[in-house]
Amino acid sequence: MGHVVAPKSLRSIAAVGLADDKFEGIFGRESISGRRVTAVAGLIAVASVTGAEAQQSNLPPVTVDAPTARPRPADARPNPEQVRARTALRRAARRAQPAAAAPVPYPNAGELRADRNPYADAAAPYKVDHLQASGKFPEPLLNTPKTVTVLSKEVLEDKNATSLKQAILSTAGVTLGTGEGGNAFGDRFFIRGFDARNDVFIDGVRDSGVSVRENFFTEQVEILRGPASSFSGRGTSGGAINIVTKQATTEKSFYNMDTTLGTDNTKRVTLDVNQVISPTLAVRAGGLFQDADVAGRNYVTDDRNGGFVAATWKPVDAVKFTGNYIHTELTGIPDFGVPYYRPSTASTAGGPFPDFGADRNNFYGFVKRDFFRTGQDIGSFNAEVQITPELVVTNRFRDSRSSQNYIGTLPESPSLTTATLSANPQSRLQITDVLANQSEATYKFNDGVGFNHTVLAGVEFDRERSSIDKYVGLSSEITTGTSPFTGSGSKTDVSVFNPQFAELPFTGSLALAGLPTKIAIDTKSGYILDSANYHDLLILNGGFRYDDYSINTSGYGTVGGKSTFGRQSAEFGIPDFNLGLTLKPAPNGSVYVAYATSANPVGAEFDGTSSAYGGLAPVLANSPNQIFGPEKNKAIELGTKWELFDRHLLLTGALFQTNKDNAREAFNVTGTATQTASCPYQGATASCIIAGSAYYVRGIDLGVGGKITDKWSVFGGLVLMQSRVTQSNVPAAAMPAPLLYQTNVGRPLANVAHQSFSLLTKYQLNDTWELGGQGVYRSKIYGGTLLAANQGTSIPGYWRFDAFAEARINQNWKVKLFVNNIFDKRYYDALYQSAAPFVLEAPGRAAYLVLSARY
Repeated sequence: MGHVVAPKSLRSIAAVGLADDKFEGIFGRESISGRRVTAVAGLIAVASVTGAEAQQSNLPPVTVDAPTARPRPADARPNPEQVRARTALRRAARRAQPAAAAPVPYPNAGELRADRNPYADAAAPYKVDHLQASGKFPEPLLNTPKTVTVLSKEVLEDKNATSLKQAILSTAGVTLGTGEGGNAFGDRFFIRGFDARNDVFIDGVRDSGVSVRENFFTEQVEILRGPASSFSGRGTSGGAINIVTKQATTEKSFYNMDTTLGTDNTKRVTLDVNQVISPTLAVRAGGLFQDADVAGRNYVTDDRNGGFVAATWKPVDAVKFTGNYIHTELTGIPDFGVPYYRPSTASTAGGPFPDFGADRNNFYGFVKRDFFRTGQDIGSFNAEVQITPELVVTNRFRDSRSSQNYIGTLPESPSLTTATLSANPQSRLQITDVLANQSEATYKFNDGVGFNHTVLAGVEFDRERSSIDKYVGLSSEITTGTSPFTGSGSKTDVSVFNPQFAELPFTGSLALAGLPTKIAIDTKSGYILDSANYHDLLILNGGFRYDDYSINTSGYGTVGGKSTFGRQSAEFGIPDFNLGLTLKPAPNGSVYVAYATSANPVGAEFDGTSSAYGGLAPVLANSPNQIFGPEKNKAIELGTKWELFDRHLLLTGALFQTNKDNAREAFNVTGTATQTASCPYQGATASCIIAGSAYYVRGIDLGVGGKITDKWSVFGGLVLMQSRVTQSNVPAAAMPAPLLYQTNVGRPLANVAHQSFSLLTKYQLNDTWELGGQGVYRSKIYGGTLLAANQGTSIPGYWRFDAFAEARINQNWKVKLFVNNIFDKRYYDALYQSAAPFVLEAPGRAAYLVLSARY
């Protein structure tokens, strides 16, 4: 009999729709969906009717046989085994598809805004999942065999930390140092007991010069703990700090503003604007204005202004260009702290004078003379080209200048007999220029045995130059009493309990000496890193770096009362490596062991003009042999990391130990009894160093960050450490009186808080209100020389508590109230290492009201 014939194209589609699943790979699941088959069937029906009409009008009638019904199976339902197989296949398909971001209800809608932190968990912004340097650290933090503390921008906001110093000092395991020994007063941090003042990076490029850094352009702060030379280069013995800057995004335009008013007369405004110009181009700009005093400190001011601009251009998917320029300027009256009472015998306890009855607000400087002006100008340009899906080439170029310009007053040598002290001037004009370029290639491949490799190879060139001068007229004081202060040196009759000269007229004139010390460091580096992941069960990583480091210094010293010009230079080849092994007992957990090395060549801290504190002095007449080989560091760490509560909370724990060999110690040569080969006595007292010492720091490092529930966020850590000098070459007679130790052996390290704790937490009460707070603990910090706690001085430990409340007015506006140092605790941030110490006093209680707009 005859049959209705459908068009060939419709027949083929229908056939595919009814065929075996093997055609699914050709046409896709959607192409053979029920809707598609229904549509095809409809077309077939229309074609049949049309064909029938055509037959009636033009052709003889045709009889169509009805199709013969086929018998159906008795039971067409799948058996249990088929159901399980089908369900497993569907689950595997869902896992293979990219997870769509679930809508976040208000008031957390801000987490999905274009200005969110791209490195953090969008649902738990206290938890950061990735580091900025994705090539050097390709795995998530969960799988990275290193303790890393990351302060996201939400953590910085909830800490009300507007500067790097504020952020770091409320983080466990990091303490603050001062500018002793000819070093600059600035951001001098100690990580796990090791000086890291020149181990601060901005977007992965070293930021030399010991500046004072603002946070208005900061996306997050990454604290890498433990030796990091394979990743970052010289130094980085206890760790490194990387500041990640805000970048332009083509995702969406936004317009942010924050206005702050404080009880310490703070008036602060920050702007952050991102403008999408086209789908491939975006520009971001921000600004800062601040006019502020400091709570609990008379006369001290902290004024700031700055701006940044960043651009992102992605002309094609495989090419991306980014660049930014940052300018900051911080000005005001500096605070060099309060005097320290040091008894004449070791049996009498000493301490900061506010603990012995002096007013904590006392200011011992001279407001008509003292000032500080710190500035930074940083320009960067980055290019990224994806040559193939597996190969990416990047280049980072940086040109920057930072300046430290100040005159401050050190409250030294207090006398209980006369209740007076010596107001000793300290001055510096330091200008630092850095030119750096990093070229890297990242290649991903599978080695055929199951390991997925991410290999990064790079070369880096750094040119660092610094000029360090001082102001004249500040070296000898001849004016006493209430006469106008000429500014010609130390004023010796300043009252400890009632400093009377703070507003004394300054009739002197300020002029630079014009005899700067100049430091030039050139570093050429090559490095290769590999991270090999075996089915997300076993991860191996390793790296090797070689730094060709050279330093040259020149400047003026004094021999026989005459200025002389001298030069010093040193050059070292520094190889370093790291190894790591990570096991994944579960998808949300890891256990790891890591080993790493690092080195500190002489002068690497860069800002030092005294060899006794890491510098390379161009002229040191009484001790000419002060160039030593690099200090060597070796560290091992055993740790574990777990993501809990739907993987929105990261818990970390690690045991660590770092050993330093060929360490340098400081001591004074005062006679033939203390001569050494490197410090020959030449008839006068000389400040010398000697190499060959050793010490270790060991401890436990615990951390937490993220959300426990949808409403409860936490971020914090606990660090417990032990330090000990294991080898010392300092002669007994060289130790400071009245504490004449035989050597430094057995002593703990100076400038280290061996126990520290911090916890930031907040809770979302409802769609409008959030409440939060922070607790910070620091144990006692001992004073001492370059190496050991041997001065018999210390600052006490403390607890400090902060609180905040946030109210969302609507989706675009919110208001936040902070109260810092709720109980107005008197505590101290750092102790100056010298025989006449002073301490830096922390701010008192202050409240801040922050009004924020987000559009």
